[in-house]
Amino acid sequence: MRQNVNAGADSAGVATPPNGRGRWPGLHDDPFQPRAPWLNGDLQTIRNFLVVEGLGRGLTPPPSRRMELPLNDGTGDTLLADLSESTGGRGLVVLVHGLSGCAASAYMKSSAAAFDAAGYSTLRLNLRGAGPSAGLCGDCYHSGRTEDLANGLRALDARGEGIFRRGLYFIGFSLGGNMLLKFLAEYRDAFPITAAATVCAPIDLAAASRWFDRRRNRIYQRRLLDWMRRDTVRLPLTAGMHDAVLAARTVYEFDEVFTAPRFGFEDAADYYDNCSARRFLDRIETPSLLVEAKDDPWVPSASYDAVDWHALPHLHRLSAEGGGHVGFHGQRSKIPWHDRKIIEFFKWVNG
Repeated sequence: MRQNVNAGADSAGVATPPNGRGRWPGLHDDPFQPRAPWLNGDLQTIRNFLVVEGLGRGLTPPPSRRMELPLNDGTGDTLLADLSESTGGRGLVVLVHGLSGCAASAYMKSSAAAFDAAGYSTLRLNLRGAGPSAGLCGDCYHSGRTEDLANGLRALDARGEGIFRRGLYFIGFSLGGNMLLKFLAEYRDAFPITAAATVCAPIDLAAASRWFDRRRNRIYQRRLLDWMRRDTVRLPLTAGMHDAVLAARTVYEFDEVFTAPRFGFEDAADYYDNCSARRFLDRIETPSLLVEAKDDPWVPSASYDAVDWHALPHLHRLSAEGGGHVGFHGQRSKIPWHDRKIIEFFKWVNG
């Protein structure tokens, strides 16, 4: 199976980044090939649910210590994160989970193990109200709430442990990838970020909502909504809002009745328009790898096709024919293909 790299990504006329290195040559190497029996996008997507949750084959991340990161924004909310410190000296990789995920999500633990083995320390972050952060937060995150990432980093730096001194890297998964790209544009001068990567980020939230709402995705929709309701009903809600959250039958309806009004957007369309990463890509100056799959049942690859990557010299699109949504369970290694490619990319950025 051949990998599909966005047409023109390395052709003449592409702007060259300030470091003069051009496009990452790894875009052409080691194309993704699925590992049996996970041979299509849906199987790739549900593999972690089946193996980790259904069969109880848990993943063991590297040893970690729990970090409390007060946001200091007047809310009193605090994020919790799991820090694994490697002796490899390659720097710190901050992992940002997707919608209804947390630091304990299978892809977060798997990536932490892969990067620890490659010599990186990792910080598995629980966003506001997610996972164990829920006990220390009275509010929740959304895809554009990038100030939480900034305030969490400031709290980490304020501990005085010099944790950024060997390099700071980011990886955002799914909705966390959209948040990360927006963050890179808005806070590009605030932190010494060496490089970043996203995996299956819905860079056009409206297009992703339409794609996800297809009839074929009814089971995904039901499962994700169950998780979203679980995370939401614990918040202080009016009776009307509580009932509306429980009545929502699609992610779009959920964002229409809860996310948009709670965070000051006119409606779901306004929320999607203001928070979609596609609006911020041309402001990103951090070398970044955007990994996506043509057969992703949650995020349309067409959103990536619509971007003029020629004009974005700091962004490197890596488009695979297969892999599903944050799957990429490939041949020749039990380490997910996206982790292997991101490790290669980070090393390339460092020369």
